[in-house]
Amino acid sequence: MPAFLITVLPHTGASAAYLYLLDGTLDSAAAHHLAAILCDPVTQVVSVNDLAARADSPLPDLSVEVAFRPGVTDNAAESVRVAASRIGVTGVETVKTLRRYPLTNADAARRHFNPLIETAHIAATHDDAAARYAWYTTLLAPPALRPPLITTLPLRAADDTQLAEISRAGLLALDLAEMQTVQRYFAELGRDPTEGELETIAQTWSEHCSHKTFKARVRYTNPDSALTPVDAAIYPGLALLESAPTVEIESLIKTFLITATETVLAARPAAVAPWVLSAFVDNAGIIAFGEDYELSIKVETHNHPSALEPFGGANTGVGGVVRDVLGVSAQPIANIDVLCFGHEDTPDAALAPNVLPPRVTAAGVVAGVRDYGNKLGIPTVAGAVLYDAGYTANPLVYCGTVGLAPRGSHPRGAQAGDAIVALGGRTGRDGIHGATFSSIELTHTTAQEAGSAVQIGDPITEKTMIDVVLQARDARLYRAITDCGAGGFSSAVGEMGEETGAHVRLETIPLKYAGLQPWEIWLSEAQERMVLAVPPEHVAALLALCAAEDVEATVIGHFTDDQRLLVTYHNQTLAQLDMAFLHGGRPPRVMEAIVPDSQSRSPRPPAGEGPGERAVAAGPAGEGPGERVAETLLALLAHPNIRSRAPIIRSYDHEVGGRTVTKPLVGARADGPGDGVVLQPVPTDVRGVALGCGINPRYGMHDAYWMALACVDEALRNVVAAGGDPQRTVILDNFCWGSPRRPEQMAALTRAAAGCHDAAIAYGAPFVSGKDSLSNEYVAADGARTPIPATLLITALAEVPDVRGALTSDLKEAGNALLVVGLTKDELLGSHVADVGTLPAGTDLPRVDLASAPALMAALHQAMQAGLVRSCHDMSEGGLAVALAEMAIGGDCGATLDLSAVPAAAGLDAFALLFSESPTRFVVEARPAHVAALLACCSGLPCAIVGRVTGEPFLVIDGGGLADTPIRLSTEELRQAWGASRN
Repeated sequence: MPAFLITVLPHTGASAAYLYLLDGTLDSAAAHHLAAILCDPVTQVVSVNDLAARADSPLPDLSVEVAFRPGVTDNAAESVRVAASRIGVTGVETVKTLRRYPLTNADAARRHFNPLIETAHIAATHDDAAARYAWYTTLLAPPALRPPLITTLPLRAADDTQLAEISRAGLLALDLAEMQTVQRYFAELGRDPTEGELETIAQTWSEHCSHKTFKARVRYTNPDSALTPVDAAIYPGLALLESAPTVEIESLIKTFLITATETVLAARPAAVAPWVLSAFVDNAGIIAFGEDYELSIKVETHNHPSALEPFGGANTGVGGVVRDVLGVSAQPIANIDVLCFGHEDTPDAALAPNVLPPRVTAAGVVAGVRDYGNKLGIPTVAGAVLYDAGYTANPLVYCGTVGLAPRGSHPRGAQAGDAIVALGGRTGRDGIHGATFSSIELTHTTAQEAGSAVQIGDPITEKTMIDVVLQARDARLYRAITDCGAGGFSSAVGEMGEETGAHVRLETIPLKYAGLQPWEIWLSEAQERMVLAVPPEHVAALLALCAAEDVEATVIGHFTDDQRLLVTYHNQTLAQLDMAFLHGGRPPRVMEAIVPDSQSRSPRPPAGEGPGERAVAAGPAGEGPGERVAETLLALLAHPNIRSRAPIIRSYDHEVGGRTVTKPLVGARADGPGDGVVLQPVPTDVRGVALGCGINPRYGMHDAYWMALACVDEALRNVVAAGGDPQRTVILDNFCWGSPRRPEQMAALTRAAAGCHDAAIAYGAPFVSGKDSLSNEYVAADGARTPIPATLLITALAEVPDVRGALTSDLKEAGNALLVVGLTKDELLGSHVADVGTLPAGTDLPRVDLASAPALMAALHQAMQAGLVRSCHDMSEGGLAVALAEMAIGGDCGATLDLSAVPAAAGLDAFALLFSESPTRFVVEARPAHVAALLACCSGLPCAIVGRVTGEPFLVIDGGGLADTPIRLSTEELRQAWGASRN
């Protein structure tokens, strides 16, 4: 067959070249015609080589060419095929895309590709052209076909050791008790399972799909419990844990998360219209938005895939959570991303084998988020980026989506006789074992054992699929819908048909390429696919709609009334399982949770006064406390977890769709940090929603209960600071943890869940959705385990009564008063100032006072609604000093601060006043005429005037131990330290 190589080179410089291998029946004229549209003539030059003639373009002295491995999604190649058909070029049967990089030495080649998904060829100028031609021929060769085979596994005769080995070798992530349950089930049937049946059970029972740890019975033991009385009315979850040395908990999700939501909703007045429409049931949580609309929200994780292939892992993480919202029949309108990496300056020599450098991981993840969201036309509006050594081998990638739909437009419940329709992308050998892969620890051999779990997304296919689903929704063409995510068709069809039954015919499913085994078709997690239950009378209309939008749709089976799952391939049975066993047969777990002795004496609830007077530690000879505090502030502004995120934020489109009222970057130069962002979902409705998040794993290293309270508090602070109503706020939980099989990890998880419960009830903020990602540990070759820091992300969505009153954090005008709302305590334990200096002895962990925090936020919101607040910024990482500096950076103006006026516990010094990370605190700017009314709104709460906004570009801090050596830093110094001036 004729084959051509199209090479696109930059006019100048030594940057990458793009290569396109074409095979088929096309001729030279057609290849040149296609080459013309693959090149930008302003910046690039293009050449076309006939590979049959062995002609070749000149190479750099040393270069590496990179191509995707067989079976890996190549979106650019598909785009070339589509482009060829649209310009009338026929005969293009195979396309492969490559990248060519010039090298300084052969060892540098490894930086340009990921061997998990890519293959490479290194060539020098004198390299024989025949070697490259042979490589191209290999790339164009069709994959070797394997005859379809349905294998039966000898499970009934296996002993316990063999059962465990079957689970391990098959990446099933089933423990011995689960394998024994499966063994008994098939023994009763009188037969052994097929590979497809065992895989189906493993996916359905996986941690990812069934949340078996959160549903397990927990035996929680704290050898030093009940040290001091706990107010059960304010901290009921903590009181339960402290009620005895050992406490039995039915399940974390029911006892703490679902119960909290039920308690909050039950406390709402009966006259209030339904607000939470769906919680813990659908693919996403759903709340009412006015009388005519509803909003949905979901946050997912894609950690393990991102550790192996950062771009693809993050890319498909975004695509997957977008489909979760589409799975509740909503239009995705905004994305969220929260990312956790190891330190970017980690030397390669310090990395374990097969662990990517954090800088490579971070760059790939950000690019993956950007690629998918931007191409879909969904703004990425909110998020965070954290750095900690604990995430080096196991990064965390949280992806979230908000959706909008007409009220009541989401149908639920397939019926017997409905057609099962697969919609969107084709099925390939990608993502297999994704659900079970996410339930095991990463090791030095994971890349080789679970490489098929890595996927590459195709946002263009997803965009067209979204358009079709929304039209089908409005035409009422389907009766149920879900995304085809973890577990592929096995989970999607299995869940939709749980109450009915289903029969799937695998031979009808469109494939990316030939050669897939039946079980691979059934289990593949190939992206951009949805599954719909369609009444027979609507099938023709749906297929016609899909054809008109160039979206592939296929009837792959039907729902039955026998409560059985039947999967066949050309009349051979791959799986025949009882739905009752598949969804209810998993044996319940009993998890041991034991608080280590080192953590048993955890901080107690707030009890009044703080520690006594403490002087600011002296610096070098001749350096006073003012100079030392100034240096500390500048160092904090440059801290990896505090510095500007503008380079990342500006790579995302955060305004597409026209709904983003308050942007992620705010202020005079649009480069200051915001708190929550505000969206206006419906253009004709002035109501909006604020989005914010709370995450602080540093606190969890000391006590996960207080970390959870702090995360909820921070998420609410972010939305309240932006103008959100704290009494109309819903929250989501995302737990990323080490192995729950380790009792100390399970104890921390239990304490965090209890903290979520107590905070949700105290703030009246119900949970509407959540997700857990456990077993985030790296196991080295010598067996040493490195768990991630216990990490909880809380996402908050709050109603904004009128977007015209939305607030930002930047200072607005000289002469305005500055107030601090909230009480500062000596709470530096776990704070960021510990990274830039020495913590004083006797300091405490930040603790949320649930007796007063909700009232404080309600009062501040009341003041905002009355128009009394010009700007507002919450205090989080770095405390008061960092918060005020960020406000000055955003406003491009100056401010004064009198530390002696800050509401605080008795005896705090300047260091604690400035850098304590006590929760539930805000810096507020108000016009002089509004100060009295603002103070009246906060009557009985810690609130005081502490300074003013100035026209001079300096931050001046005095009082509170700095009277003799006040701090005076220019706004430009602050900007340079924070990184705003670099953007």
